[in-house]
Amino acid sequence: MSKKTWLHDCLAHCSKVPVMVVGDLMLDHWVWGSVTRISPEAPIPVVDVQRYTYTAGGAANVVTNLRELDVPCFLVGVIGRDDSGRKLRAILRREGADVTGLVVDPARPTTLKTRIVAHSQQMVRADFESREPLSGPVQEQVLERIGELMGRVELIVFSDYDKGLFQPALVQALFEQARQAGKRVIGGPKPANLGRFQGADLVTLNAKEASQASGHAALPLDSLLLAGAELQRQMPGSHVLITRGEHGMSLFEKEGSVHHQPALASQVFDVSGAGDTVLSTLAWTLAGGATPAQAIEAASHAAAVVVRKVGTATANLEEILTSFGDHG
Repeated sequence: MSKKTWLHDCLAHCSKVPVMVVGDLMLDHWVWGSVTRISPEAPIPVVDVQRYTYTAGGAANVVTNLRELDVPCFLVGVIGRDDSGRKLRAILRREGADVTGLVVDPARPTTLKTRIVAHSQQMVRADFESREPLSGPVQEQVLERIGELMGRVELIVFSDYDKGLFQPALVQALFEQARQAGKRVIGGPKPANLGRFQGADLVTLNAKEASQASGHAALPLDSLLLAGAELQRQMPGSHVLITRGEHGMSLFEKEGSVHHQPALASQVFDVSGAGDTVLSTLAWTLAGGATPAQAIEAASHAAAVVVRKVGTATANLEEILTSFGDHG
């Protein structure tokens, strides 16, 4: 079977497999402009603003990536009672995502990341957020939403940005509900929270996160293999994917096999959201019947597409197939 055929088959199947994304939600605010002078007040560039845009970030970007491929998607997460939360809800609705799982917490802001970009280069980023753990009542609301949606989905994706959502009791309850319902769980944990997600079918970490969690660097190869082995020890029964930027990806299968996938992007303009694209591609390909090795190959091509774009971006099937054709 050709790569083009199995990708189409995966998408055809996954487009009928509803997915639930649970995670830390963000609104990305992009300020676009140009630089022609240095400030007289300090040795810094002055950006002449030309326009600004808003996109979904964090776990919400996983959703927009899935919706780009028409995958039925339900989202569970927390937003504030603020303008950023209203903007994010509207973006997700326009994408066709089910937002009935959103929980509004008036005591915390919606995470907002403002990036100023000039000449395709990020100049600075400002974050407005709370990283405090969710309160008990809000955690209960989140679990209630997960329980209400569990029977309507086949795969659960968690997207952890360490903003206070994935508290131990909540994660334990999420996995128990998934186990009882027979649902697969995949996702991207932060290193400090890795142990909370034991039982996941697949977890993915970037090179820095893998190093922090394992105590071994992701380069050179000998050290990478030690990192993978340590992560497998910590996450028995899980596939472990380490994304390594320009050095590609390495999948440590729970049966013991290791697959290395080279990086494919010849030009990198912006890595914002690339991890979300990898996670969403793993979700739809695995739900569509791909093997883990096939899934990381597709994820590598999807990541190569989005890093060539400026701003938090998505990859559609045509772009992914073109990347397969370009890289033989």
